[in-house]
Amino acid sequence: MITNIQEFDLELFLKIHRDMSNGFFDWLFPLMRNRFFWAPLYLFIIIFCIREFKKRGLYIIGMLLLTFGMGDLIASRLIKPFIGRIRPCNDFQISNLIIHRVHCGTGYSFPSAHATNHFAIAIFLILVFYSRWKPILPIGLAWAFIVSLSQVYVGVHYPIDTIVGAALGTAIGMFTGTLYHKLQPYI
Repeated sequence: MITNIQEFDLELFLKIHRDMSNGFFDWLFPLMRNRFFWAPLYLFIIIFCIREFKKRGLYIIGMLLLTFGMGDLIASRLIKPFIGRIRPCNDFQISNLIIHRVHCGTGYSFPSAHATNHFAIAIFLILVFYSRWKPILPIGLAWAFIVSLSQVYVGVHYPIDTIVGAALGTAIGMFTGTLYHKLQPYI
């Protein structure tokens, strides 16, 4: 069964990484996974929270940092070293199939920390702001999905890495979002 999952994962990886290949995606997806590209969005969230919610905004930012920290700690420091899955771009068995679109990195692949962190942040923000602004649901999910898909397209993660990262991030975002609502009356 594990072999079938790995074969499916490799086939899906190649469909996304190679078969979807075109000039526009070659430009777009490396940007979508670049943390500096999203810096204006992160700055907007910080300024918006402080301006609109004052003290509660600082609490939201603190919870957002906790959400990110939990995602990064669990995915990168706990699970990745334990599983030790090689990134597709570092796997010598498929090196002739890889299109090098970004620097590969030396870390492990499973789960995707990008997917974990972005889904965690998106779910947290959805839980915090959905009652005030309904469009955050599709926008937040689309944002996390595009970042996750870009990881596969550029060749640094297999699809299962991003799927598990998305599930882990969703669980973390739900936990911190629920915690935010439980603690909110006390701030």
